[in-house]
Amino acid sequence: MLPIAKEGWPFIFSVSGVSALLALGKRKKAALASGLLASGLAYFFRDPVREPVWDRELVIAPADGLVAAVRYLTEFEGFSGPVYRIGIFMRLWDVHVNRAPVSGRVLKVAEIAGQKLPAHWEEAFRQNEKRYYWLERDDGQPLLLVQVAGLLARRTVNYVQAGDEVLAGDRLGMIKFGSRVEIFFPAEGAKILVREGHRIRAGETPLALWPWKGK
Repeated sequence: MLPIAKEGWPFIFSVSGVSALLALGKRKKAALASGLLASGLAYFFRDPVREPVWDRELVIAPADGLVAAVRYLTEFEGFSGPVYRIGIFMRLWDVHVNRAPVSGRVLKVAEIAGQKLPAHWEEAFRQNEKRYYWLERDDGQPLLLVQVAGLLARRTVNYVQAGDEVLAGDRLGMIKFGSRVEIFFPAEGAKILVREGHRIRAGETPLALWPWKGK
């Protein structure tokens, strides 16, 4: 049986219960439709095992989907110099569990209220509801991961708290019925390994080579 994220079970049980009641009432077509919806929800909330590449200098994809943006920014709040920004659009049929792109420590988790514009719009990052995860890699370098809720999103969900230690590929959270993840990290010496339009897998696909500082 394919593993399912715990956030999905209330939806699956509710729709399955409706399907059972409709079947008892001999409303076969409605029961079948509800059963198919329950199966679709189970597929949406799937949480498969992933095997990350163990290289401390790799930034691993935090989400399934398509690379929507690769940007070089001369500055960004919270960083002391230029950063790379990589945006990932999660389609409805992608796995929506998000994972740590590097090994390190969670410094801060914060939720920001906002709108629910379509996630593929560039304005979605600035205006939509989102959750920030500030991470510190084991060599002390900062990385920011942002979950951005989309048009159909209910809310973002976090599995970690400030002070938690994570390994690359560990589960950080998910977006219910939603839709975009952005990561930011220092650009100095980094080499981007993907381009816009590339399909990627959370916990497995290398996004960038990010040089280690110190020993």
